[in-house]
Amino acid sequence: MMEKISEQTGNITPGLVTRCGIYSSVLLLIVFGIIQAEDLHLGGYMESPELRERHSTKELYRAAYGACHQLVKAKKCAPLLVRLGWHDSGNYDGETKSGGANGSIRFEKELGHNGNAGIPNAIALLKPIKDRYPEISYADLFQMASAAAIDVSGGPKVDMLYGRQDAQSDSEVPPNGRLPGAAAPFHKAVGSDPTELAESMTPAEHIRAVFYRMGLEDVDIVALSGAHTLGRAFKDRSGACPMASTKYTAEGPGTKGGMSWTTEWLKFDNTYYQELLKGEKGAGDPELLKLATDTALLTDPAFRVYTEKFANSQEDFFQQYAVS
Repeated sequence: MMEKISEQTGNITPGLVTRCGIYSSVLLLIVFGIIQAEDLHLGGYMESPELRERHSTKELYRAAYGACHQLVKAKKCAPLLVRLGWHDSGNYDGETKSGGANGSIRFEKELGHNGNAGIPNAIALLKPIKDRYPEISYADLFQMASAAAIDVSGGPKVDMLYGRQDAQSDSEVPPNGRLPGAAAPFHKAVGSDPTELAESMTPAEHIRAVFYRMGLEDVDIVALSGAHTLGRAFKDRSGACPMASTKYTAEGPGTKGGMSWTTEWLKFDNTYYQELLKGEKGAGDPELLKLATDTALLTDPAFRVYTEKFANSQEDFFQQYAVS
């Protein structure tokens, strides 16, 4: 059994992760470890050492989550932490059962993978919290920080499941190339050499290759893509970013410049989908970013159904994001 700690109620209930909310970031919770526990009842007696230990575990995770909350508010670093959670988890391969949220992104070998520029900054931000709560694995902390970032930014509260075990060395780092690319020609993202280029692969085929490899479906792809409502891409890190700075990003906060997908890129809402639809109608903002994999959410009929649904209903988006 896996221990589930709800940040909404503070209760612990048994649960098991088979799908995950990535970002968010998504929040793709691929679980490698287990915490054995029964339900905790806060009003009950805590006489046995076992019950006392469980209570301490709950309080430990709640305190660390609170610290992540405060960090996001102080540093305005929600996009960076969501990206960290996604990049640590989004390389999972369901067939080989390798990769996923195991904290391996802290190793230099994985930090050197395509798309991980800037990730060391996120890990450095979390170091004081890790030092304060050493009992919490890096894998749990990275996903916790992502969930806290989404919460602080106005997004859905995600019921977290904790107990992931950390990768112990860089021998557990998965192959490079499992994360999605930004522009054609796209890499295969699957198999023994995920970096191998597939010249004829369309944007829709590419993102399906990435997410299907993890066991996710079209609705998850569209929902988790909605995390682009947060953050920016930078021209010096992504060849697909046409502008070095815009009127929305020129003054930061944090690193100045880059291109955002939305005008309020520190706010988690359904604006990302609305901006996609505006662009299709010719009313898009030229200073907002739209990658080929973004527009695929409109041009692919199966993706479009969910894009329109989430553009019309933030509630539907939040509900799906929290379970994807």
